[in-house]
Amino acid sequence: MGPLEIILIVVVIALIFGARKLPELGKGLGQGIREFKKETTDADKPVTDVNSRQLDPVTGAPMADVTAQPVSDRRS
Repeated sequence: MGPLEIILIVVVIALIFGARKLPELGKGLGQGIREFKKETTDADKPVTDVNSRQLDPVTGAPMADVTAQPVSDRRS
């Protein structure tokens, strides 16, 4: 794309959205690009929201949490 095409695109956008909306559009576009870059660079980091549990070596199923104590039925 040459400079003439870029100028033409900017003029068309200004006509469609109006000069008052252009700063808001630019801000929104900038935030979107920033979020996209952040998500693509953070893609290497694992995202988990639950604690991991040990897997049964035979079946591969998650094992019961051995540190958790069952709640006893207390009657007072």
